[in-house]
Amino acid sequence: MNKRKQIVLVDDSPTNLSVGKNALSDIYDTLTIPSGEKLLKLLKTIHPDLLLLDVDMPGMDGYEVIRILKEDENTSDIPVIFLSAKSDMESELQGLTLGAIDYISKPFSSPLLRKRVETHLLVVEQQHKLRRYNDNLQDIVREKTKTVVELQNAVISTVAELVECRDDVTGSHISRTQSYLWILLEEMIAQGIHSEEVSKWDLDFLLPSAQLHDVGKIMVPDYILKKPGKLTPEESEMMKQHPIQGALIIEMIERNTTEKTFLMHAKIFALNHHERWDGSGYPAGLSGEDIPLQGRLMGIVDVYDALVSERSYKKPMSHEQAKKIICESRGSHFDPILTDVFLTVADKFVSVADSETNIGRDIQELLKLTGF
Repeated sequence: MNKRKQIVLVDDSPTNLSVGKNALSDIYDTLTIPSGEKLLKLLKTIHPDLLLLDVDMPGMDGYEVIRILKEDENTSDIPVIFLSAKSDMESELQGLTLGAIDYISKPFSSPLLRKRVETHLLVVEQQHKLRRYNDNLQDIVREKTKTVVELQNAVISTVAELVECRDDVTGSHISRTQSYLWILLEEMIAQGIHSEEVSKWDLDFLLPSAQLHDVGKIMVPDYILKKPGKLTPEESEMMKQHPIQGALIIEMIERNTTEKTFLMHAKIFALNHHERWDGSGYPAGLSGEDIPLQGRLMGIVDVYDALVSERSYKKPMSHEQAKKIICESRGSHFDPILTDVFLTVADKFVSVADSETNIGRDIQELLKLTGF
């Protein structure tokens, strides 16, 4: 059975309270209160479905009561119908302006009162159902969106790992650089560094987009990527084109989608992560703060991971060695402020560097089995 609705009738007239209760109590749980002050005390213990509130009461009148109710988040959603002997337009308008859902003139007709209460309770119930439906719908949309984003990130991550594995990168460079990036960003936020710019970033887009920073390597020939020795000047110049190639690839994707935020960050990461603070980097030779902040951040985490990782042409460095090199490159290769942030949290990089995700190892094995 449906639970009976609870109605509170507030009026300083015992006659009106009696008439109102007689009209409603066979259908609703009806409480009668003689004053606004006692109503406010009662509402600390109950939350009725509807208030029938007299306007003209000694002490606290109905208008004052509804102001208090609407200012309190615990009572602001209780629907209020005003009861008043005043029938002028100004009084009715004032009541509706203060948030009442209806205005019934006294003396009221019992059948009319019942019908107005029934109608408004039905409207309120429909509003609640619609609100619950919208909340459920939003939950479904959020869950579906989360699933799509997770799938998208998994695909992007796998493609990015495949690109990196062509470069003979072991482990999981992509996931590690993402983790390093998040460590730096957390510390920057904590210290308020570049807070105005960082506050404009949606990190749900920014962090996954970093996975594509080396996507341009897909355009570099294998004999260069896999070369165990030093590159010739010509080969080095070809390698230095991968940031530009990466930006072009991302621009191709941009032409086929309306989502620009993710790709905007991805393109900045791809194009700028080899620029250097002193202008000696590539591909554009940007310097200082002309290098986008995303590129300056990725420059640090990318170099750190390269230093502590094993390659076919080198052994991995220790964390302390890598930290020392980055420290010595403060103001030349790296942004001085961001270098200081790195040094503050560098020890957190160790646990990330020591871990390898299964996907990196799995892809390496897959490439070996298929002869790549």
